[in-house]
Amino acid sequence: MTYRLGVIGPQPSVDHILEITRHMAEDAQFIPLVYNHPQEIPGILEQHRPGLKGWFFSGPVPMSIARPYLGESELAVYCKPAGSGLYKGMVQMLQSQDIGDRLYSIDMVQSEDLDLHESLAELGISAEKLYLNIFEGSADPYEIVNFHLQLWKSGQSAAALTCMHFIYSELQKHKMPVYRLTITRQDIRQAAELLIQQARSSYFKDTQIGMQMIEGDLMTLRDRASGDRYAVQHAELQMQQHLLELCERIDGVMVPHGAGSYQLISTRGAIERELSSLRRIVEKMELDMDIPVSVGIGYGDTAFAAGNHAMLALQHARPKRDQMLVIVQDNGDIREIDKDETTWSYASRSLDQDLLARLNEVNVSVKSYNKIEALTRHMNWDGFTTSQLAQHLSMTIRNAQRIMSSLCQIGLAEIDGEEQQSVRGRPRKIYRLRRIR
Repeated sequence: MTYRLGVIGPQPSVDHILEITRHMAEDAQFIPLVYNHPQEIPGILEQHRPGLKGWFFSGPVPMSIARPYLGESELAVYCKPAGSGLYKGMVQMLQSQDIGDRLYSIDMVQSEDLDLHESLAELGISAEKLYLNIFEGSADPYEIVNFHLQLWKSGQSAAALTCMHFIYSELQKHKMPVYRLTITRQDIRQAAELLIQQARSSYFKDTQIGMQMIEGDLMTLRDRASGDRYAVQHAELQMQQHLLELCERIDGVMVPHGAGSYQLISTRGAIERELSSLRRIVEKMELDMDIPVSVGIGYGDTAFAAGNHAMLALQHARPKRDQMLVIVQDNGDIREIDKDETTWSYASRSLDQDLLARLNEVNVSVKSYNKIEALTRHMNWDGFTTSQLAQHLSMTIRNAQRIMSSLCQIGLAEIDGEEQQSVRGRPRKIYRLRRIR
């Protein structure tokens, strides 16, 4: 099998990467995908996504622009410009320019800010003696060009170091001394090897055993249609017909598992590719038979492990009844996908003994804590109420209040303010999780 991996970047960077990666592995083929302006990246992803196994970005800027458009399971790596790339750029600048004691300007994307400061510290250079422009990946590159130009034209800066080829080209047009924070051959090899290993690992994950547990509540139908002796049997046949369609799509095997309950066995890759079909078929079953249907999916290296994970996922999905898909991964982590295709993941266990001891004090499960932490991160909540928590996690407000009160008691959360309700009643408390040191 050959893994086709897209290389995204400006022409010089892509050429440099292809030169080094051309003969790295027999099972990897790197495909050049060149842009002239970073804002072309979303279109490149959309156009070339079919048939590619992963993405190799030439630096942090294209990676940060692409990140919102990448799926959770898509493979992506990039080369870091700080470290050896920074040292190389500075040596080139100092050899070519008579800098002396004069200052110079450097730009860097926000995600690499820490690495940049650490690299400067290792060189014994104080960031206060430089003109730094730390920018978000979505920033207008022309603003960064103007930042360097104004400093140079006013005589405050002797030269510029930039992490973007576009800025480098624009500053050259103005005859300003400018140097790239280029990536080294070693950095390229390391990133390429990581992407190839991820692609190989992904292939083995795709071939893992996957099991879907699908359960229709036929008891509800039996109670409702007590006068129709054959209502349950008709519903069972309808359910089988719908699931056979799904079974064909995932090239799987359907095994009855009791009244209204079925196992569909296939591979992880086939199931992941047909999750949207699964949701559509489940919705159709619920409409046709007017009964709730629960779905649990499990993955594992063996049928036994996949079955256990699928059963655990089904138990987790049963109380929700809101068309939510629950997946238990091979490592035991839980992934939830709601009817709006919103996905978040959290661990069902923890090896942090201090965290476990604190949670045991107040009788809160580590799964509940991890789920709240994952939800707040996914929703980008700085503060939240117990009503919001209850709504998104399908629990009662009373239970959410108990959990948050307990987390405050052991120092894992704190009250961050109050929110006045529009109707009469006490103000709602606004909570915030505290980071564990």
